[in-house]
Amino acid sequence: MRGAGIGEGRSEGWLWGQIDRCCISLECLLTKQFSMRQTYYTVGHMENYQSALDTAFHALADPTRRAVIARLIEGPASVRELAAPFDMGLPSFLKHVKVLEACGLIGSEKSGRVRTCRIIPTQLAAAEDWLSEQRVIWEGRTDRLTGFVEKQHLMETTDDDA
Repeated sequence: MRGAGIGEGRSEGWLWGQIDRCCISLECLLTKQFSMRQTYYTVGHMENYQSALDTAFHALADPTRRAVIARLIEGPASVRELAAPFDMGLPSFLKHVKVLEACGLIGSEKSGRVRTCRIIPTQLAAAEDWLSEQRVIWEGRTDRLTGFVEKQHLMETTDDDA
């Protein structure tokens, strides 16, 4: 088994999984020169990051909220302006606004009787960064698959010629 000496009989995939999950350098993992405090902080940070991404994607799963984000990219708008295109009451629409605020995608300020919403780009950027990372991974996988299929096709073609 590859990597058996490193992970005490565990596979190499286990080792890379531990590195990915805990964000500890390979050198630290191999020599076990990391403290429990460092591991706890790193894992806790990853859980918070995942939680933030989960709430952002949950908020973006709804078409109404995606439309609100698309509108706010153009600039700040009042809740009434944001609710106008939708066939729902203001109390129902405010629930969507609350979800977007809770996950940190938008912020709002009340001035008199008008609540103005604005986009908070950092949370949206975090979701975009995650999607970009996934895109790179999947493009690499599809490139390897393409190479494999082309190699198989070439082998079949040369076998047919022989």
